[in-house]
Amino acid sequence: MDAKARNCLLQHREALEKDIKTSYIMDHMISDGFLTILEEEKVRNEPTQQQRAAMLIKMILKKDNGSYISFYNALLHEGYKDLAALLHDGIPVVSSSSGKDSVSGITSYVRTVLCEGGVPQRPVVFVARKKLVNAIQQKLSKLNGEPGWVTIYGMAGCGKSVLAAEAVRDHSLLKHCFPGGVHWVSVGKQDKSGLLMKLQNLCTRLDQDESFSQRLPLNIEEAKDRLRILMLRKHPSSLLILDDIWDPWVLKAFDNQCQILLTTRDKSVTDSVMGPKYVIPVESSLGKEKGLEILSLFVNMKKADLPEQAHSIIKECKGSPLVVSLIGALLRDFPNRWEYYLRQLQNKQFKRIRKSSSYDYEALDEAMSISVEMLREDVKNYYTDLSILPKDVKVPTKVLCILWDMETEEVEDILQEFVNKSLLFCDRNGKSFCYYLHDLQVDFLTEKNRSQLQDLHKKIMTQFQRYYQLPSLLPDQEDCMYWYNFLAYHMASAKMHKELCALMFSLDWIKAKTELVGPAHLIHEFVEYRHILDEKDCAVSENFQEFLSLNGHLLGRQPFPNIVQLGLCEPETSEVYQQAKLQAKQEVDNGTLYLEWINKKTIMNLSRLVVRPHTDAVYHACFSEDGQRIASCGADKTLQVFKAETGEKLLEIKAHEDEVLCCAFSTDDRFIATCSVDKKVKIWNSVTGELVHNYDEHSEQVNCCHFTNSSHHFLLATGSSDCILKLWDLNQKQCRNTLFGHINSVNHCRFSPDDKLLASCSADGTLKLWDVTSANERKSINVKQFFLNSEDPQEDMEVIVKCCSWSADGARIMVAAKNKIFLWNIDSCSKVADCRGHLSWVHGVMFSPDGSSFLTSSDDQTIRLWETKKVCKNSAIMLKQEVGVVFQENGVMVLAVDHIKRLQLINGKTGHVDYLTEAQVSCCCLSPHLQYIAFGDENGAIEILEPVNNRIFQSRIRHKKTVRHIQFTADEKTLISSSDDSAIQVWNWQLEEYDVLQAHQETVKDFRLLKNSRLLSWSFDGTVKVWNIITGKVEKDFVCHQGTVLSCDISHDATKFSSTSADKTAKIWNFDLLSPLHELRGHNGCVRCSAFSVDSTLLATGDDNGEIRIWNVSNGELLHLCAPLSEEGAATHGGWVTDLCFSPDGKMLISAGGYLKWWNVVTGQSLQTFYTNGTNLKKIHVSPDFKTYVTVDNLGILYILQTLE
Repeated sequence: MDAKARNCLLQHREALEKDIKTSYIMDHMISDGFLTILEEEKVRNEPTQQQRAAMLIKMILKKDNGSYISFYNALLHEGYKDLAALLHDGIPVVSSSSGKDSVSGITSYVRTVLCEGGVPQRPVVFVARKKLVNAIQQKLSKLNGEPGWVTIYGMAGCGKSVLAAEAVRDHSLLKHCFPGGVHWVSVGKQDKSGLLMKLQNLCTRLDQDESFSQRLPLNIEEAKDRLRILMLRKHPSSLLILDDIWDPWVLKAFDNQCQILLTTRDKSVTDSVMGPKYVIPVESSLGKEKGLEILSLFVNMKKADLPEQAHSIIKECKGSPLVVSLIGALLRDFPNRWEYYLRQLQNKQFKRIRKSSSYDYEALDEAMSISVEMLREDVKNYYTDLSILPKDVKVPTKVLCILWDMETEEVEDILQEFVNKSLLFCDRNGKSFCYYLHDLQVDFLTEKNRSQLQDLHKKIMTQFQRYYQLPSLLPDQEDCMYWYNFLAYHMASAKMHKELCALMFSLDWIKAKTELVGPAHLIHEFVEYRHILDEKDCAVSENFQEFLSLNGHLLGRQPFPNIVQLGLCEPETSEVYQQAKLQAKQEVDNGTLYLEWINKKTIMNLSRLVVRPHTDAVYHACFSEDGQRIASCGADKTLQVFKAETGEKLLEIKAHEDEVLCCAFSTDDRFIATCSVDKKVKIWNSVTGELVHNYDEHSEQVNCCHFTNSSHHFLLATGSSDCILKLWDLNQKQCRNTLFGHINSVNHCRFSPDDKLLASCSADGTLKLWDVTSANERKSINVKQFFLNSEDPQEDMEVIVKCCSWSADGARIMVAAKNKIFLWNIDSCSKVADCRGHLSWVHGVMFSPDGSSFLTSSDDQTIRLWETKKVCKNSAIMLKQEVGVVFQENGVMVLAVDHIKRLQLINGKTGHVDYLTEAQVSCCCLSPHLQYIAFGDENGAIEILEPVNNRIFQSRIRHKKTVRHIQFTADEKTLISSSDDSAIQVWNWQLEEYDVLQAHQETVKDFRLLKNSRLLSWSFDGTVKVWNIITGKVEKDFVCHQGTVLSCDISHDATKFSSTSADKTAKIWNFDLLSPLHELRGHNGCVRCSAFSVDSTLLATGDDNGEIRIWNVSNGELLHLCAPLSEEGAATHGGWVTDLCFSPDGKMLISAGGYLKWWNVVTGQSLQTFYTNGTNLKKIHVSPDFKTYVTVDNLGILYILQTLE
């Protein structure tokens, strides 16, 4: 490095180390080739941001001028303009003018942006098509920073992708139009799972620091919303390039107010999306001159010197760039064979591979066949092996090294030969090379070698098994991602069914795969290969599917949950539980902590019938009025009718030209209505399948249809993506009424049982009720309020209400959102029940006529029939979170109040429940020896129950407000209570003596009993008081905090207490001093709880950001930060830390928050996490031996946990 550059870097070293974040800077330098992956890892291993920056600068100082310039450009690109300005004077002079690459004329800035965005490199032989490139650039500049679509369309092999990549290889365009960068996505022909994988990968690329979410989106709708936020907030003014779009529905996932450039074979794909649209057609033929130019570059001759056969070859190639390149590559190796290759093309001696196609691929098949035939014999079989490569996938060299059992250099030599002959394409992926085929070449190889495919897949699996023992793949291995994504595909294609089942039914594989790529792809594989898995063991297959369904939201998050612990929460009959238990027992012997949920009930299989009549996603299913038949429709464009009892198929109709989105029986069961993406509504005879009516008035796809319930006069309601609903009279040819009001797509509609109201659900997040007679809006319900517990920020959350169904009495309505089904009381808007079981998005729900069961249909290709009573009963018992707990030698007793005000005593060991009384109970407690039960109510009254003889003692003195806390003294003779008023009541209930402790100025937050008839209380008034409960006098008054005192804890030696507050501090006090021993600062949120260790040497504090700190009690020093915040500020405890407890030996700490966590006090590391079904845990009750734990989540579910031994 020049002395001037080095001195400049040294001079400003301190400022750089203080301010820069290294991750993105290093990405740029790696792309420029001035930093290695090993060096990046060394930087990342430094503990703090400043130390990472110091290490990077130290490395740069040892490098050359190029690394200085790369560092300077990275600072500019990442927005560190002030810091870049400091280095400007030190920029060394380089020989290359304007910082441009001498080969391609591209600036390092362009090279960096395109590399980061995944834009493909130029092909081996590149011919500029300046007119088309300029046209694309002009259309892109017309977007002018606003959302819109630029479409490059033309037949396959005409060079659309090369043109798209070349258009953005322009410094001025990127700087002025897309300063946020470019992001390339190779889409191709996809099903919904494949599209989700593409979206997940894109979201991961756009959110590398995980500042918006620590888990992958679990369905297309969530991914679409995530993409919208990322493009809006992290990557504004950027361009999204979608290569090779086949279907309009795929494009909808990217319809997010972005600037988009796309390539497609069908220019109508953008008809389904909104915004300005520009189109650039690419002719299928290159044109004679451009074709000759490609040939001249391959054979290194001037165009004018080409032989006359060159003109005929271009004609036979039909101008396809791909075909011309194939022939050109052959001529480069054999420049004297012009006449021979022309004759080969003209003779068409090679059998045409594709039997039928919308395009003429004959020339490509001929060229491919010639090229393959002309390969050396020793490499020809290697090309055949590529027949098994998946479409639109870039395969790392390492995969082929394993397939062929060769060194990397040997494999690259063979593959380079294919690349040189245009039979394969190569892309550099930072560290290594990746290879891929054009999808037309994949089609060619698949057809040509169809009879060998099974053996070829078996070959790659045999080689894989030689190299790897599952699940020993490491994430940093070059080929790791390929195997995780395609191992099951190769096994299924090789018909290795036994091995596939062993893989899919392995908790180790599920852990390894979901940890790396999330659960969505695994769920897709369970659906894709269900016919194989069910054949092996249907019950085990169901076990694993249910496990993934119920835990998918956890398996996509970081830090990754312990999958063995999740498995231990499954029913004991489940194969998942049995594998988890086996692993847990082995790991417990090595010191790992695991918890058994001992009061979990055997989870019933709530769905009664599961059928799979469709070959693709099921969008809707409905009962006939008599309940005997079920009609269903879906992405396979068909309408199916089958028996409700057995699933026997009665009717199959090819109903529409596109996906069928909804179907409905008429009240008399004579007709079935269907509606479709093709914008049409059709009425069919339900017995014969004959078409009766065909309506065509909606301007967008029709999402839903429903008949009125009365058979006197049929009306049909339909809702569409054009945001409107229509009412149709079957006796008329045109619609009767049009209903306006929704501001986004109408997803679903349902008439009320009396036909007076029509309910509609929309992507605008509302449920609307319409008056059927007047067609006016009657009521609008914002459904977003029911999703307050979502992880996403409220302002970013897009709630799409998918569908609804009325109960027979019109009192309840069922709503589907994501992969869950909710049952709501329509008057009170309170949730009655929810059920889970589908692996993917639920599209339809419907009650049976008598309400005893309901149907759900899903993207997972299943229709489930549920029994309403079982579903409601399953989630009916909801406990209040304040419970009384007494630990016994052989068990635990829990006193709790349920949602219908019943006081119940639960035996934690046996699960037996005694219902004691019904009252407006607000809090309760058990006496230490279980002889008495006390409870307070919302009116301030307090009662004591003696269970042995059911005697009740009532306090004559009431609190003025709701009773919040209640506790017996150790001798069980006195009861202490506090309420929302500022008084504490002391009731010697056996002597009928009362004392009211009145000194706090505001509500008493809580209290603790001390020895010698003393009591500690704390309040919203910021004070802590010590009382003598015999005299009723305040003995000590501590003014602790400016804000509310949120919690106190008493040291076990009874000499000290702690206080925590909303003022973000905690304090340690000595009972003999009125000023604090230590004020503990550092929390950035309300400090909500604290706990002393048993030996009184440590204090733990927890705050509202999920952070836990452990302090030295003697000197107030911070020892450990147990739940540090991530750099982006997201809490790691799922919410507030609400309770803490040390183990007796002081080596372990348990914390309650969004879930339960166990910590190693010595190291500050997490030992285990137990995820409850709900969140917002208020308290954790811990047994004296620290082996049993009791808590209740915000769904009212009781958890009695025991450490596994």
